[in-house]
Order: sequence, then structure tokens, then C-alpha cells
Amino acid sequence: MAKIVISHRLHDDGMAVLEKAGVDVVITNSGEPADMLPELKDADGVIIRIGRIDKATMEQCPKLKVIARPGVGVDDVDVAGATELGIPVVIAPGANTRSVAEHSMAMMFACAKDMLHSDQEMRKGNFGVRSSYKAYELFGKTLGLIGYGHIGGDFAEMATGIGMKVLVYDPFISKEAVEKQGYGYRETVEDILKEADVISIHTPLTPETKNMIGEKEIALMKSDAILINCARGGIVDEAALDKALSENRIHSAGTDVVVHEPIDPNDPLFTHDNIIVTPHMAGQTREAASGVATMAAEGAVAVVNGMKWDKVCNPKAYDHQRWQK
Repeated sequence: MAKIVISHRLHDDGMAVLEKAGVDVVITNSGEPADMLPELKDADGVIIRIGRIDKATMEQCPKLKVIARPGVGVDDVDVAGATELGIPVVIAPGANTRSVAEHSMAMMFACAKDMLHSDQEMRKGNFGVRSSYKAYELFGKTLGLIGYGHIGGDFAEMATGIGMKVLVYDPFISKEAVEKQGYGYRETVEDILKEADVISIHTPLTPETKNMIGEKEIALMKSDAILINCARGGIVDEAALDKALSENRIHSAGTDVVVHEPIDPNDPLFTHDNIIVTPHMAGQTREAASGVATMAAEGAVAVVNGMKWDKVCNPKAYDHQRWQK
């Protein structure tokens, strides 16, 4: 019987896939390599919901055939190491696209309407907060997207539906493709930051995007701008964001992700009433959780059974000699 280790329990629909496949499932309730290793040493596959895995850990697991992620982010997986060892890294593209786009939209509205701050003041009996006039309309404003994948595309469509103009920066998408959709294309991040009223990040965390938005970049933004990050912690320099919020350099921010998760309750970001912080939940709607769990489980089972599953981020893993048999 094949053995699949899971860092944390998946949505019931994903667990049902594993049960139906008849695999031996072990849940470690930790995604730390040292905690998972005792079970991983004789495992055929691993599904990492929360956690990480490096090449050194993989090398101690001779039977390991697949690593699966119920999502598309693989910054906590040593993909290069997995590819070198012939281990496909299964992802779940598209399963949480709409959920993350909607979360970004919700954060934009909540920030623009000063909802969190107003709610807090109302609970203190401050009805007069209604006259602070910090809230503003989004109609006619400009949304700047940094990253124009599936999530950015869905958000752009929703934003145009409420009368916003959309600008896009994405070095991997052609100007013609963006303009064909009716949006404006910008050559640099700086152009987006200078022109947009709302900036929303939809790019993976890579060495190139780490701290992409720092003090210098925030200084380019309008004083009434909103910064949204539902992508990955680390793309925005949190110290720079803390400073900008302290100085009211921008209108507000909304982030679903931080560098260290779970975030420390004493983190400086929580001292501001012009930021909304959610616990990396944009892709955790009922629909999305079911979709990503099901896709990850199906992919893991397929690879364990010798199939070259197509939804992987490193198809070159199939060039390894272990797949030539």
C-alpha cells in the first residue's frame, strides 16, 4: 500500500480522494521538515498544506515520488532540488483564482470605505467618525495590477465592472495581449505606483520580487493610494509599510499575507487603524479549499501510481532517469 504524508488535514473532499484511492495516510500536523521526516523516510508522497521541504529532506526519503501543494505557491518547496531528484511538484492551478480575486476586491472596498476603522470607532460610541470623510468612491479610479495571471485577470474584470480603469505591469505578458483586453499596459512597476489609486499585487515570491515594494517604491504612490497584497508575504517590505502607515503616507493597506505566518499579535502592523490584515485566507473559501485539496490529492495519487500528471510546476522532473523505466 502506498503511503502519503500530509502536513495538515485537507478539506474533506481531498481526504475523500485519498480514502477512495486506498492509500495509507499519515497526518503530521506540522510542516517542518524535522517533524515530518520520521514519517517521510518511507513515504511515497507528501502533501504540504502549510510548511516547507528542502532537498536535504528529500534525499533522506528514497521512496518519495511526489510533492503536492494544495495551491499554486511553491516558494517553500525546493523545486530545483525536487526536479534534480525526479520528483514532480503537483500544484492546483486555477482552483482558488476566483476566491483570491474576490478577496482582493473586498479588501479594496473595505479600505476605500474606511470600514475597519469606522467599525472600531462605532464600537467605542464614536458616531461622529462618519464625518471624517476618509472614505472615497472607487468609480473612475485607477486599479494598478502588479502581475496579470488568472487572479489579476479576474480582478481586472471585476474592477471594470464598477467603472474603474485598469493598468497592468507584467513582464511575462505582452502589451498587445493586455491592450486586447481593454486595459493599459505599463513597462515598469514605478509607472503603476505613480499612476494608480489602488495597487494590487498578484505575483509569486521570487528572488526578483522579494521586497519589490519598499520605502522608495511607496514614496512614489499617491497620498490617497491603497496597497493590496493577497499574493505572498515578503513582496512588500513590512518595515517600509509600517513606516508609511505611521506617517499616513498612503491612504491604507490590505494584506492577506505576511513574512512570518502566523503573525505575532504584537506585530507593529496591528498598531495602525488604516490596515486590514487577514490570515492568508483569500484562497480558503469553501469552494477553493475543496478545489485545491481535490486537485492536490488527485495529482499525488496519480504520480504515486506512475502517471505523469500534467499539473506540475516542474515538468522537467519527468526527464529524470527514474521516469524512463
